[in-house]
Amino acid sequence: MIRKFVAPDPGLARLRSAARAVLGIGLAATVSGTAGQSLTMAVAGGLAALLALFTVTDATVRGQALTTTLLPAAGFPVLALAVLLHDRPLPRDLAFLAVAGLGVYARRWGPRGNALGIFAFMSFFLAQFLHAVPAQLPQLGAAVVLALLTSSAVRFGLWCYERRLPVPRPAPAPLGGRGLAHPTTRQAVQATAASAIALGAGQALSDERWYWAVGTVWWIFVNTASRGETLVRGFRRVLGTAAGVVAGLGVAIPLHGDPVAAAVLVALCVGGIFYVAAVSYSWMIFFVTVLVGVLYGMLGTVDPGLLALRLAETLAGAVGAALAVLLVLPVTTHATTDAWVRRALRCVHLCAVEAAGRLAGSPGADPAPRVAELEALLERVRVSVAPLVHPLSPLGHRKARARRVLALLDACAHEVRGLAAVAAVAADPEGSRTDRLTVACVRVEAAVQALIADGATRAEPVRSPAHPLADEPALTHLHGLERALAELAEPLRGTRRPALAVR
Repeated sequence: MIRKFVAPDPGLARLRSAARAVLGIGLAATVSGTAGQSLTMAVAGGLAALLALFTVTDATVRGQALTTTLLPAAGFPVLALAVLLHDRPLPRDLAFLAVAGLGVYARRWGPRGNALGIFAFMSFFLAQFLHAVPAQLPQLGAAVVLALLTSSAVRFGLWCYERRLPVPRPAPAPLGGRGLAHPTTRQAVQATAASAIALGAGQALSDERWYWAVGTVWWIFVNTASRGETLVRGFRRVLGTAAGVVAGLGVAIPLHGDPVAAAVLVALCVGGIFYVAAVSYSWMIFFVTVLVGVLYGMLGTVDPGLLALRLAETLAGAVGAALAVLLVLPVTTHATTDAWVRRALRCVHLCAVEAAGRLAGSPGADPAPRVAELEALLERVRVSVAPLVHPLSPLGHRKARARRVLALLDACAHEVRGLAAVAAVAADPEGSRTDRLTVACVRVEAAVQALIADGATRAEPVRSPAHPLADEPALTHLHGLERALAELAEPLRGTRRPALAVR
């Protein structure tokens, strides 16, 4: 796990994000706490700033600014509802479950819907964490506004390094489906059911800290699409929490609320959260858990029993999430992986067609956007298949098959990138070579169709040609692509039962 800290960081993007987060959240907490003359308001402002910097991920700076502006519209009504229901357990619990489900459902509107859903859910969570009462509502609202203004000044004014970066490639559109088959609808139902289980279990453990179990459920469902992904994420959350509890016992408790030492440790935890979030969920949760321990210490309520309860509530939430994805509208890892692999293979074919068209002199042909789309699709395949290649997966044979599929898909991507590079510098080939490019693309299409054909209509995969590789670089890449596609037939379709199925 230590290698995650030395994982490649192109352009120092993660380091800059972490450093800016420490600055923005630190200033926001200071401004909110000073204005409200309260440590509680500083905590509220710091959390609001953290959420704004962490969850707002629109592709453009303008989109990020608009989403950040909309956060209070999503959060304030929920915050007011949670505070007003503070002393009414049953309505409060039902409202929390409704907010959890609607927050997940909002993800169908892309990064903006996801950010607004998270902010709404965490606004309810914040009220429980701070045990806020109606008299504190004006101060809480002011603290959140000040924090968002301060962190936005840092993000969009003082240190907006994204303005100098190319616009990131868009994420692949989610897998289709209508009604309960739609991913966000299904996840909203699952998350609501899991939250209900976690809420009951959490309250059995503690009347005061039950909300940790619900929070665990909700965050486990972020960025997951199958039961395998959800189960692995739950395991990683419990692992990270357990490690964070151990560290909290050795770090947070001995501080005895020392403000300077606590502030330094908070800054380190915030930086750690942003630095490792993209490469290790377990480490991110480790830093979150230590941060929570320090905050409880600053509020004067931390002790070993509280940290142990934090772990127990997390475990209850993970169990609730596991039961929900296993019993409520379950989606297997195979179903999700198969869908993403199909989309990736179709994109491989389109990349080849666009490159061949460019080489043949077609003015409108451009493989570059398709190559970028393929890279994004392959990343989704890796996420989907991660449960199978997890070190603790007991399915050894399927683990080997999954790794073989990933390796061959990477080989396809390598050939496609090479083909696009050739097409970018060479065009208008001789007529005979144009014909050979066309024939090679037809074979690639046939190989893709053989791999994605369904059940009874499945065709035999097209084998790579027996003749030696052509001298032309473009044909060399196309023949390499054919070979990789032909070799994919065995791990993808080698048995009657789907090779990557997890039942």
